Amino acid sequence: MTESPRLRESPDNRSLADICNFGVVNLDKPVGPSAHQVSAWVRDLIGVERAAHAGTLDPKVTGCLPILLGEATRLAPVFLEGIKEYLAVLEFHGPPPSDLSMIIETFEGTIYQKPPRKSAVSRRLRKRTIETLDILEVDSDAQQALLHIRCESGTYIRKLCHDLGLAAGTGAHMGDLRRTGTTPFSDTNLISTADLTDAVVFTLEEIARANQTQINDAPDDSTAAYSLLHKINTANIDPNSTSPTDHLRNVISPAERALQHLPTVIIAPSAAAEVAMGAPVYAPGVIEFDSAAGNTHDITDSALVSCHTPDETAVCLGRVSGPLDAESGEVISLERVLV
Repeated sequence: MTESPRLRESPDNRSLADICNFGVVNLDKPVGPSAHQVSAWVRDLIGVERAAHAGTLDPKVTGCLPILLGEATRLAPVFLEGIKEYLAVLEFHGPPPSDLSMIIETFEGTIYQKPPRKSAVSRRLRKRTIETLDILEVDSDAQQALLHIRCESGTYIRKLCHDLGLAAGTGAHMGDLRRTGTTPFSDTNLISTADLTDAVVFTLEEIARANQTQINDAPDDSTAAYSLLHKINTANIDPNSTSPTDHLRNVISPAERALQHLPTVIIAPSAAAEVAMGAPVYAPGVIEFDSAAGNTHDITDSALVSCHTPDETAVCLGRVSGPLDAESGEVISLERVLV
């Protein structure tokens, strides 16, 4: 007889190991490193096997860069469904035109873009949606405009700025760029690299005191001077039976936070155990369902949904394949199993 898999504890009751291996950091990316380099640094600092970032940012770009830790890297597809927000400086190559507002308005809605030559994707023409494009400030002397942009994931802001310059008749390029949001994260509660490092150091100190042991410093040439899980393991402290400190909870959120913008389906623990073995969600396992916060339309066929147990533990990502209020049959096909 096959043993049922152990489901993850609820977000409020997770151990140090679980919060690190199924967590997300809403990081404020600094100028300098690439998004990939920042992700690798967070991975080594926490001591997990892998980490992934939610949307590439160039080295000079700052702002909202959610980092998925450990098994939470399976959630990466959810960021393809959301909206990105930016503050961008548009650098004109001549005096800004007097009808700039009218020109800007023509770029709202569906636009066509071909990725830049240096991009990592195929340079095929594709459609993207610009939800809003607002001028916050214009400095005619400096030949600059500050823009607020809400757009579909995968929009190239550098290319958008180039095209705006062509439409303005002056030519233009992108200056400073800061990402202020990537659904469901925003810049209202970003975690700096210093905040994250401090939280790890304070956590190690508190755990050392609680266990009356010494957690030694790493060698100076270590890529992660305070690798949290590695140091705890080498000190013979079990991270699976150690609670995360308040310091750590303030910087690492349960991975479920990355699912807040998706419609939610609550399924029974017995159904969750079946999902963990690779089975889809069948109608009898559905307890209740609701659209995402602020999303008033019904959950449509093929919509991406997140399935949770009643204690709010994420179980899987799936696509609606049948009426969620049906009495029998498959209702959600699996995209990613999260337990």
